[in-house]
Amino acid sequence: MPAEWAPHQGTWLTWPREAGVSFPGRFPQIYEAYRLLTLHLATNESVYINVWDKEMEQEARSILRLDPSLRERVQFFPHPSYESWCRDHGPIFVLNCQTEIPEKVIIDWDYNAWGNKYPPFDLDNAVPKRIADVRGLKRFQPKMILEGGSIDVNGQGLLLATESCLLNPNRNPHLSRQDIKQALSNYLGITEILWLGDGIIGDDTDGHVDNITRFVSADTAVTVIEPDPLDENYQPLRDNLKRLHAFNKGRVNPLRIVELPMPQPVIQEGIRLPASYANFYIANGLVVVPTFDDPNDAVALKTLQMLIPDRQVVGLDSKDLIWGLGSFHCITQQEPLLERRRDHL
Repeated sequence: MPAEWAPHQGTWLTWPREAGVSFPGRFPQIYEAYRLLTLHLATNESVYINVWDKEMEQEARSILRLDPSLRERVQFFPHPSYESWCRDHGPIFVLNCQTEIPEKVIIDWDYNAWGNKYPPFDLDNAVPKRIADVRGLKRFQPKMILEGGSIDVNGQGLLLATESCLLNPNRNPHLSRQDIKQALSNYLGITEILWLGDGIIGDDTDGHVDNITRFVSADTAVTVIEPDPLDENYQPLRDNLKRLHAFNKGRVNPLRIVELPMPQPVIQEGIRLPASYANFYIANGLVVVPTFDDPNDAVALKTLQMLIPDRQVVGLDSKDLIWGLGSFHCITQQEPLLERRRDHL
């Protein structure tokens, strides 16, 4: 599985459905968030959007209002899905460069809406097969539940994950830690897992790693830290930082670990939401970072720009998107570019 910063063929999104459960009462704002995200992505790469039907496609086109120069970079596909969290229900693309002719394949993990929390999810679970069919790609089914937001890879065999999610009995109660590691090794080319503990408060995924710790290069990871000892996130994030440093002990090439701040608690209608700067998305020439009208927005943007100097780091308002308990990384899924060897072009 290539790292997120490897060249993309494009980015997959799933257009939000007003009949869904994710964004009650916020759809004008949610559509604007999707419009701005699509505009920034299409400026840098192709965008592929799953829609329920032709009517939703026309609605999306009217909302996006893209300039003619960008419209050809945005394609729509009739792949209905109940919710819009494409990171989790979409496919994971893997490059197989060990065959005579390199190939791109799809890994179709099972999906159960984060432990059967939001049924039905049969249409969401079918999205990887639909994409494999339309792309004409081989599809492999590990027969294991896994969401894209629950893992992060550095493209060199190292994977980040949390015990609270991957080892949760509401996912794969019949699989041991070693079974899960073996499946990730078999299908994603993973050689090592860096296990973290718990996720942040308000995250209904049982602790997706893309809200806490992310790779920004093969040898560098950022991790969010809460400085207030009275905050509920203080201890779990400190514990994760300790695990990161413990991982480095005795390693010839230790990970560089850089701390990111957390925004002030984002509370809407009495609900603490999982706002985190770690939910950024790395695209071709671009990094999209969620912002929350918070003083730490600038700190997070500056830190990520320093760490990813070859791309433009852009902050997009996520105060409404986070109402759905996710942000820009949660709604995107990268499709890597297959760069064939010259003798096979």
